[in-house]
Amino acid sequence: MTGNKWQLQDAKNKFSNLVERAQHDGPQIVTKHGREAVVVLGFDEYRKITRPKMDLVMFLRNSPLAGTDLEITRDNDFPRDVALFNPWSK
Repeated sequence: MTGNKWQLQDAKNKFSNLVERAQHDGPQIVTKHGREAVVVLGFDEYRKITRPKMDLVMFLRNSPLAGTDLEITRDNDFPRDVALFNPWSK
Protein backbone atom coordinates (compact mmCIF):
# COMPACT_ATOMS: atom_id res chain seq x y z
CA MET A 1 0.00 0.00 0.00
CA THR A 2 1.32 3.43 -0.96
CA GLY A 3 -0.57 6.60 -0.13
CA ASN A 4 -4.12 5.81 -1.10
CA LYS A 5 -3.32 2.83 -3.39
CA TRP A 6 -3.71 -0.73 -2.23
CA GLN A 7 -2.81 -3.95 -4.00
CA LEU A 8 -5.78 -6.29 -4.06
CA GLN A 9 -4.15 -8.81 -1.74
CA ASP A 10 -3.33 -6.08 0.82
CA ALA A 11 -6.85 -4.68 0.54
CA LYS A 12 -8.32 -8.12 1.26
CA ASN A 13 -5.96 -8.79 4.18
CA LYS A 14 -6.43 -5.35 5.72
CA PHE A 15 -10.01 -4.60 4.75
CA SER A 16 -10.84 -2.94 8.07
CA ASN A 17 -7.88 -0.58 7.61
CA LEU A 18 -8.96 0.12 4.03
CA VAL A 19 -12.47 1.07 5.19
CA GLU A 20 -11.10 3.22 8.01
CA ARG A 21 -8.81 5.10 5.60
CA ALA A 22 -11.66 5.58 3.10
CA GLN A 23 -13.81 7.11 5.82
CA HIS A 24 -11.15 9.42 7.23
CA ASP A 25 -8.59 10.06 4.48
CA GLY A 26 -10.76 9.99 1.37
CA PRO A 27 -11.07 7.62 -1.58
CA GLN A 28 -8.80 4.57 -1.65
CA ILE A 29 -7.76 2.93 -4.93
CA VAL A 30 -7.39 -0.84 -5.17
CA THR A 31 -5.18 -2.22 -7.93
CA LYS A 32 -5.37 -5.64 -9.55
CA HIS A 33 -2.37 -6.93 -11.49
CA GLY A 34 -0.84 -3.45 -11.25
CA ARG A 35 -3.82 -1.69 -12.82
CA GLU A 36 -6.35 0.48 -11.02
CA ALA A 37 -9.47 -1.64 -10.53
CA VAL A 38 -11.85 -0.04 -8.01
CA VAL A 39 -12.20 2.90 -5.65
CA VAL A 40 -13.42 2.51 -2.08
CA LEU A 41 -15.28 5.56 -0.78
CA GLY A 42 -16.69 6.49 2.58
CA PHE A 43 -20.49 6.61 2.49
CA ASP A 44 -20.61 10.40 3.01
CA GLU A 45 -18.37 10.90 -0.02
CA TYR A 46 -20.51 8.51 -2.06
CA ARG A 47 -23.68 10.44 -1.17
CA LYS A 48 -22.06 13.72 -2.24
CA ILE A 49 -21.24 12.45 -5.71
CA THR A 50 -24.52 10.60 -6.30
CA ARG A 51 -26.91 13.25 -4.96
CA PRO A 52 -28.93 14.97 -7.69
CA LYS A 53 -27.66 18.46 -8.47
CA MET A 54 -31.16 19.86 -7.89
CA ASP A 55 -34.42 18.60 -6.49
CA LEU A 56 -37.57 18.09 -8.56
CA VAL A 57 -39.11 21.45 -7.67
CA MET A 58 -35.95 23.31 -8.69
CA PHE A 59 -35.77 21.28 -11.91
CA LEU A 60 -39.34 22.21 -12.83
CA ARG A 61 -38.78 25.88 -11.99
CA ASN A 62 -35.73 25.92 -14.28
CA SER A 63 -37.61 24.22 -17.11
CA PRO A 64 -37.93 26.12 -20.40
CA LEU A 65 -41.69 25.61 -20.01
CA ALA A 66 -41.81 27.36 -16.61
CA GLY A 67 -44.19 30.29 -16.72
CA THR A 68 -46.06 29.11 -19.80
CA ASP A 69 -49.77 28.44 -19.56
CA LEU A 70 -49.90 24.68 -19.85
CA GLU A 71 -53.37 23.26 -19.66
CA ILE A 72 -53.31 19.71 -18.43
CA THR A 73 -56.51 17.77 -18.96
CA ARG A 74 -57.55 14.27 -18.12
CA ASP A 75 -59.65 11.94 -20.21
CA ASN A 76 -62.98 11.41 -18.42
CA ASP A 77 -63.84 8.15 -20.21
CA PHE A 78 -64.24 5.02 -18.13
CA PRO A 79 -61.27 2.67 -18.05
CA ARG A 80 -61.38 -0.38 -20.27
CA ASP A 81 -62.66 -3.69 -18.93
CA VAL A 82 -59.94 -6.12 -17.99
CA ALA A 83 -60.55 -9.83 -17.58
CA LEU A 84 -58.60 -11.08 -14.59
CA PHE A 85 -57.48 -14.66 -14.37
CA ASN A 86 -58.07 -16.41 -11.06
CA PRO A 87 -56.15 -19.70 -10.92
CA TRP A 88 -58.20 -20.88 -7.88
CA SER A 89 -61.61 -20.50 -9.50
CA LYS A 90 -63.21 -23.53 -11.11
